[in-house]
Amino acid sequence: MSGEVVELLKTQPEIALFLVLAIGHAVGAIRFGPIQLGGICGTLIAALVVGQLGIRVDDSVKNVFFMLFIFALGYAGGPQFFANLDAKGLRLGLLCLVEVVAVLALVLGATVLLSLDQGTAAGLMAGAATESAVVGTATDAISKLGLPAADMQQLQANVVTAYSITYVFGLIAIVVFTSQVFPLLLRVDLRAEADRLWKTMGGGGDDPGAASAVPEMVGRVFEVTTGRGRSIGELAAILGGQAHIERVLRAGQSLAVEPALRLRAHDRVLAIGRRAALVNVAELLGREFADTTAFDAVVETTEAVLNRREWFGRELRELAAALPPSVQVTGLARDRHAMPLLGDLRLARGDVLQLYGPVDEVARALPLAGDRVLASTRSNISFAAAGILLGVFIGGFSVKLGGIPFSLGTGGGALLTGLAFGWYQAKNPHRLSVPPDALALMKDLGLATFIACVGLASGPQALALIKKFGVALPLVGVAVAVVPASLSLFIGHRLLKLEAPVLLGAIAGQQCSTPALSAVQNAAGNATPLLGYTITYAISNVVLPLMGPLIVALAGLVHHAAK
Repeated sequence: MSGEVVELLKTQPEIALFLVLAIGHAVGAIRFGPIQLGGICGTLIAALVVGQLGIRVDDSVKNVFFMLFIFALGYAGGPQFFANLDAKGLRLGLLCLVEVVAVLALVLGATVLLSLDQGTAAGLMAGAATESAVVGTATDAISKLGLPAADMQQLQANVVTAYSITYVFGLIAIVVFTSQVFPLLLRVDLRAEADRLWKTMGGGGDDPGAASAVPEMVGRVFEVTTGRGRSIGELAAILGGQAHIERVLRAGQSLAVEPALRLRAHDRVLAIGRRAALVNVAELLGREFADTTAFDAVVETTEAVLNRREWFGRELRELAAALPPSVQVTGLARDRHAMPLLGDLRLARGDVLQLYGPVDEVARALPLAGDRVLASTRSNISFAAAGILLGVFIGGFSVKLGGIPFSLGTGGGALLTGLAFGWYQAKNPHRLSVPPDALALMKDLGLATFIACVGLASGPQALALIKKFGVALPLVGVAVAVVPASLSLFIGHRLLKLEAPVLLGAIAGQQCSTPALSAVQNAAGNATPLLGYTITYAISNVVLPLMGPLIVALAGLVHHAAK
């Protein structure tokens, strides 16, 4: 690299910052089978390489973007985190407890055996557990230790270097074990088990993978010939709730659609429902009629957040039966994951339902389930800023563990206030706050920029740590990823009696590993692993970042005791 370019990057580090973001996300997008590093790990690798040039971005930039990220993380996860603090959620939450305890024990054991410093121990935990947020909370905790600037910078450099080394190996290990090794240990045919569970829970069709997608809703008009003499009630029974008769015209006059109404020859019928259900309706009624101008029915698709207490923990089929017959549930999202539309699916607070049907009927159905989701792109900046400010204040409180100060730090405090503010927004969706797309940008850009800043500052120290530990850190990283997952496999199978697809999805969730979930779903052939993933992911995604300050404090205790 020419001297002029290097000098430009040093004098204008913002150029280096965006260069790292661009290269890192391009590298992270490369896929090797089910393995994909992702933009954050790619950004860190690019930052460590470019950081060899001695480029440093002001610490205030790093701190601001980290607070944006950690608050958005809590805000997005708050509704599902609190929704899962029930009997079923805590049952699967046991796996998250296994994850936290086992990871802490293994990392502290490695700290003793390998004489790891606090930064390397925290980076090992973040990488092997594939939880990038731990890098931020641990780095923030190190800055509160009151160490000399050089020592603090070295420890923070060790966090990101150890993370970058162990993340790759931890990610590969958890993907391979959840999708390939664990099904063999369980001695099950994962695809057959997933198909059986799908059908047991009310899934239909021969292709459960296709059935899990949001169904396409259509309307068709038919002229009655073969269907003369059939009643609306008979047709409703045949269609099985997958479609319904919305309008009937006889000699140009609209009739009241009632179960007892019998169709006559040349009646024109408007049927609305899932495309698959309407394919054979022509055989029941008559030929499809192209001229629909006489029908003025207007349908809409809208989203409602489930916040009516009487539905929490009940099955989806119960809610569908309580809605007006003409309104269909065409989708359900939980923590931004599209859930399989199974009759036995248990509803949870904060679920987002997609409702389809006539405008008037949808308006009547909304109060039964919850409140309409505001489709606004405006963000309440005051609301978000107040949450971050309160989090910084809370993070300033500290207690001493063995003479070493321990506090949540600005990261942990902002995470907790994000949880509370996100929960409040889920309870009051009619009030304008921070929309999901804005949250996604805050999370992605906040963490990526923070990681880039830390990586650039850590570049010169990275090679020393790699030379010092060699292959020891990658091997320990694999152990820290696999051992907790194996313990959860035993507990989930023997004690909790979980079905294999749900258990493997839950293990991917306790590791906060979306690539592992994708691999398990590909092996299962349908979306049933999501039933376990969303619960453990919501809990671990909150609990693991809080372990950053804890591992720094505990590793400090171990380090001082060893002296």
